[in-house]
Amino acid sequence: MIRYPYLSEGGIIGITAPSSGVEPELHDLVKQSIHRMESMGFQTIVGDTVWTQKKAKSAPAQVRANELNALLQNDKVDLIFPPWGGELLIEMIEYIDYSEVKPKWIMGYSDTSVLLLALTLKTGIATAHGVNLMDLRGEKSDETTAMWRNVLATKSDESILQQSSILYQKAWQHDNPSPWVFHLTEPTEWKSVPKGISPIKGRLLGGCVDVIRHLIGTPYGDVATFQQHYIANEPILWYFENCELSTTDLRRSLVQMKLAGWFDNCSGILFGRSAANHTIEGYEIVDVYKDLSNELGIPVVYDIDCGHVPPQITFINGAYAEVEKRDGSWNFLQTFR
Repeated sequence: MIRYPYLSEGGIIGITAPSSGVEPELHDLVKQSIHRMESMGFQTIVGDTVWTQKKAKSAPAQVRANELNALLQNDKVDLIFPPWGGELLIEMIEYIDYSEVKPKWIMGYSDTSVLLLALTLKTGIATAHGVNLMDLRGEKSDETTAMWRNVLATKSDESILQQSSILYQKAWQHDNPSPWVFHLTEPTEWKSVPKGISPIKGRLLGGCVDVIRHLIGTPYGDVATFQQHYIANEPILWYFENCELSTTDLRRSLVQMKLAGWFDNCSGILFGRSAANHTIEGYEIVDVYKDLSNELGIPVVYDIDCGHVPPQITFINGAYAEVEKRDGSWNFLQTFR
């Protein structure tokens, strides 16, 4: 069975940097984010790794793991919230003491998704793929982003409904500060191949393809054992986002996942919007989706609210999900069973 953490009102948030820390010139943004959490009534514990960054990482792998392990084993911590992703989280996953992890939420995306997926696969504890801490520093959040609190406060055997966003952000505007961190300007449109398919149901697993693909063939990417041991061989509904991969590199990565058995007993695949989906010699991103759908005989939904093109729905690794198109928008229902 999947174990679901619970974020209580006034709970304790542990802030650590298992991938990249924050450079001194951006420390004020961290402080704003911490203040925002505390203004919501949460208490915070802030690790040393948050404030340092050298050679593409916050600290050596063992140092990052030690700080994370302390939070993972602390019964009082409800949520572990990295400031953001980075590049080299994978260096430290072998140093996590998985047998001593106490159920608590971990939330983030990008490089953090390596930790999220590895932890759920190894322990059966649900993890949350969603907004980064630094993205919540603003005074206000759009409706899609703000749902993170409701999702993490959902109890076992309960369900939580999210819906596709109305608008998304085409480009970051760091030089245009406002009460909102995101500037949502473009109409959202989830699409599918084949068209008209819904609903799609399955157990959620996923993350950023750029980084989680490196778990394939390791003890931290054993999807088959997870499926047998924790979800009684229920079908998996995968969700992915592409940060920087070319269209052909994404295709290669997905084929590797297929050959590694990650898509065995798969009910569908969801893909987030991406600024990296450039056409290569006439090979378009929609060709990738069509090829995958045809090969696996499953539906693919794309341009969803996931990843580096905000806003994002909060996806729970291990939860049972139903995705359905209704009246021009999409419903995304997760049940914590």
